Amino acid sequence: MREVSANIFSSIVAELVKDANYQLPSGVKRLIVASSKKETSRLGRYIFGQMLDNIEIAEKEKMPLCQDTGIQEVFLEIGREIHIKGDMEKAINEGISKGTKKGSLRASIVKSPLFERLNTRNNTPAVIHYKFAPGDKIKVTVMPKGFGSENAGAVKMVTPSQGLDGVRDFVLQVVKEKGPNACPPLFIGIGIGGSMSNVTLLAKEALLRPLSKSNPDKKIARFEKELLNKINKLGIGPQGAGGKITALKVSVADFPTHIGGLPVCVNLSCYLLRYKSVII
Repeated sequence: MREVSANIFSSIVAELVKDANYQLPSGVKRLIVASSKKETSRLGRYIFGQMLDNIEIAEKEKMPLCQDTGIQEVFLEIGREIHIKGDMEKAINEGISKGTKKGSLRASIVKSPLFERLNTRNNTPAVIHYKFAPGDKIKVTVMPKGFGSENAGAVKMVTPSQGLDGVRDFVLQVVKEKGPNACPPLFIGIGIGGSMSNVTLLAKEALLRPLSKSNPDKKIARFEKELLNKINKLGIGPQGAGGKITALKVSVADFPTHIGGLPVCVNLSCYLLRYKSVII
């Protein structure tokens, strides 16, 4: 059994939250570049150019890619053969606080969501997700999620009788109604199945899937491509100004569900799909 001190998460998370806000994953950047060449709208191409300039400046000057440096979501894949000594959650939040200050990131988290809404001034607490895996390693992923796109997400308890058509119609409805305000072109994570409580996590996890990979189920993989094609025919375009490229990638994650239900969550990300991972 390998033993790890919880204290190491403070420095690790501090760097992850800072770097995730400065530099996009290489695959995300490559897809944006490739998609910019496919855009047919003159205004859309100009907007793509502005986006790419923003990405280059942020990376070069070590500046946040966006003023909204997000709510910090931390995904942990913890090996079953590892023992963590100490308070890991406390260390993670210390890391978020350090990274926020060190990286000059905007503090956006309010302590009481309903009444006082007082800013915690350090982007804590983070939203932390735990998952167990084989082995003695820990994978830590920090995902800063801006609320321009987070506010555009939606959940619906589709009935089984509505089936595939009901899911498709819901996804297209969400993108059509809310996509223009989510800083497109979009990355779209879709969760299907499970319960209302975990279908939202499925959608968020779908956004973290490597862009080169589709759902391992061939039928769902075809559905991902179909949705991407239909969404790009909506004509919303970059920043909602019209054009061919409304979405860059559609990723679906599914989970077994109850015979009486078909939960669906659509989670949108703006073109700045930010996350950073490390394996300890």
